[in-house]
Amino acid sequence: MLKEGMELIDAHFKDEGISRRDAIKMFGASGAAMLMASGATTEAKASSAVKAKILIVGGGLAGMSTAARFTNSLDNPDITVLEPAEHSTSYQPGQTLVGAGVWKNEDTQYNRDDFVPEGVTLIKEKAVEFDPDNNTVKTSGGKALKYDYLVIAAGLKLDFSKIEGLGITDTITSRGDDSAVRKVIGQNGIASIYFANGATDTWTQMQKFIADAKSGKKVKGLFTHPNTPIKCGGAPKKIMYLTDARLREAGARENAELMFLPNGGKMFGVKEYHDAIVNQFDARDMKWNYRHNLVGVDPVKKVATFNRHWKEKGPWDEDLEEYSIVPRSEKIEKEFDFLHITPPMRAAEEIAKSPVGSSKGWVPVNKETLQHVKFPNVFALGDIAAVPMGKTGGSARKQYKVVVENIISMMEGKELVSKYAGYTVCPLITSIGTVMLAEFNWTKKPTPSFPLDPTQERWIWWLLKVYALKPMTQYGMLSGRA
Repeated sequence: MLKEGMELIDAHFKDEGISRRDAIKMFGASGAAMLMASGATTEAKASSAVKAKILIVGGGLAGMSTAARFTNSLDNPDITVLEPAEHSTSYQPGQTLVGAGVWKNEDTQYNRDDFVPEGVTLIKEKAVEFDPDNNTVKTSGGKALKYDYLVIAAGLKLDFSKIEGLGITDTITSRGDDSAVRKVIGQNGIASIYFANGATDTWTQMQKFIADAKSGKKVKGLFTHPNTPIKCGGAPKKIMYLTDARLREAGARENAELMFLPNGGKMFGVKEYHDAIVNQFDARDMKWNYRHNLVGVDPVKKVATFNRHWKEKGPWDEDLEEYSIVPRSEKIEKEFDFLHITPPMRAAEEIAKSPVGSSKGWVPVNKETLQHVKFPNVFALGDIAAVPMGKTGGSARKQYKVVVENIISMMEGKELVSKYAGYTVCPLITSIGTVMLAEFNWTKKPTPSFPLDPTQERWIWWLLKVYALKPMTQYGMLSGRA
């Protein structure tokens, strides 16, 4: 009955449409009920009387949600959050919609201080030195903070400096000082939705691109995906789908060539979603070319340089009795009128080079318990954690409960029984009005929360994405209950 009802709702709204006011009323107010129906929302367990000093590094969505969960779960919580950024709790998934002119930046920006749980100590500084052997973290303001348990939820950095020709030397975060980056990204047809002002500038650059196509000019749009782990792996494709949709809306699609150039060899790591995306690209005449990593940009000439890489069969190996595999690569150049850059991403240097970091930068944890592989009283979650999947807000929604439950278990002298199963969700926007709700875990198989074919683009998921997920995230997760 639920399946039939949702299909009827989807078909009705697809045909009839719905006003923004009615959508906000229905999905904003009832969003929590939808999560409850899907089994996605759970209340915190009964509170525990155990005591310990808990330090959380990072006060974004993952960190503040963890702090809130602790306050709900402990009778006498002693929690400190280190977070210098004023807008750390802003809704980053909304930046894709800002980039396509569906939302404004103010629709996604929130003040950190509005979401600090009652009783939690907030220190508006960042961690600069970790000493896990002595349970101490030093801050940018010179403080030495002691802890019994440490939770690292520091997010990641955007590293445009890895791309030659842009003249960018520093890394940035999604919100903060982006002045040096914005001198280049957001100009001359170059865009990126991965930082807040960049998303606003993406819409400006996209409109110029569309205007050129509408005037009759033949234009080219390139969309990249780097050779590093990134947050929200679907976003590079989402902004491409939305560019296609805006071009069609303007009656200018036939004058634009759109090409996706990812470093990898697939559209998606889950076969069912990969196949669905390929079919969607074919239907929209959107092109792609795998194994291309963006390494340089000439902003004046509007030329992007890629490292195209592949493997060839090499000489016969008599000892192994098989042919060797030889890696090959070449630099190629492509002209563009619009270039959306998904920048390389990495952990903050002060974490990567510390005892709690790793050679790849990310904090190494057991992928199920999220406990550090070397330091038992250290945990990590969100973008900074070295797990096979999980750099999405939907993943953090599962992870923060695991971290809280396992730390409380340790405080009570019990075994760690809470496990993260690798749940990841990507509401893949495929047009203005449709979304494919891709949910999966470490099995790399679809794991839908609702009884509908998850490979189908649906209007109902557009309503969920545009009107329901933000309040669910901001007021559900950040209360420690969703």
